[in-house]
Amino acid sequence: MGFFLEVLIGGLLAGMLYALVALGFVLIFKASGVLNFAQGAMVFFAALTFVGLTERLPAWLGLSPEWAGLFWVALVLTAVVMVLLAWLVERFMLRKLVNQPAITLFMATIGLSYLIEGVAQGMWGAVVRGLDLGIADEPVMGLLERYNLMISKFDLVAATVAGVLVAVLALFFQYTKVGRALRAVADDHQAALSIGIPLQRIWVIVWAVAGFVAIVAGLVWGARNGVQFALTYTALKALPVLILGGLTSVPGAIVGGLIIGASEKLAEVYLGPFVGGGIDSWFPYVLALVFLLIRPEGLFGEKHIDRV
Repeated sequence: MGFFLEVLIGGLLAGMLYALVALGFVLIFKASGVLNFAQGAMVFFAALTFVGLTERLPAWLGLSPEWAGLFWVALVLTAVVMVLLAWLVERFMLRKLVNQPAITLFMATIGLSYLIEGVAQGMWGAVVRGLDLGIADEPVMGLLERYNLMISKFDLVAATVAGVLVAVLALFFQYTKVGRALRAVADDHQAALSIGIPLQRIWVIVWAVAGFVAIVAGLVWGARNGVQFALTYTALKALPVLILGGLTSVPGAIVGGLIIGASEKLAEVYLGPFVGGGIDSWFPYVLALVFLLIRPEGLFGEKHIDRV
């Protein structure tokens, strides 16, 4: 039983990080009605910008590389860069594509993805970099001694930060004026404009928030696997989460992330030996495919009704 709980908790912690990445997709889909193919590129861009700033700021400002405030200065500047990126995307892409078909917006995000990847590597280089957040990847001794559970301190802290961020954003978009405006924009762009909702401002806010989500996801995944181009593929981890939870639901992203994370780890441990291992890389997609056949709109998604 102890081993089962250890695997389950590890999966739930990983699932919270999947939910964080999925949240970026959900917010942009709710605002523009398009799946943002560039979300993975934004994660890579955010992580690489943060690491690049921590490397170059000491030389630019004459600071010591060991200065304690370097992390926070780099984090704030990275957030500013992501807000600037959101403004540029709205100004030069989204504003030109109001009321265009969803496939047009989707193709635009594919092009945006390649552009962001190229700009990131042009600014900071393509060398794989390590990222140390100061959190040891070792068991939490209290849980190990009291319950004999080997839960990584890094995973626990990362999942806690991700969970708090997801909860704050869920409350923000549910109970604030911006959240209500976001739901109106998602229903009909022209109708939202006609009642005075500033469509451009809402888009900038949503893309900026997706950028903040990308920063946290990029730092966590970058610290675990290194800051490299492969971070762009973290977005693929969110696709089964979106299918399970629904593309339009913030709570769905949370629940879907937890289900995918837990099922992935449990399948690897208990089903992996029967299929030769490596099941965690494809099991979530099989689960999502089965779920599509049963409930295509997801657990919390809105059922689409065609009126004739």
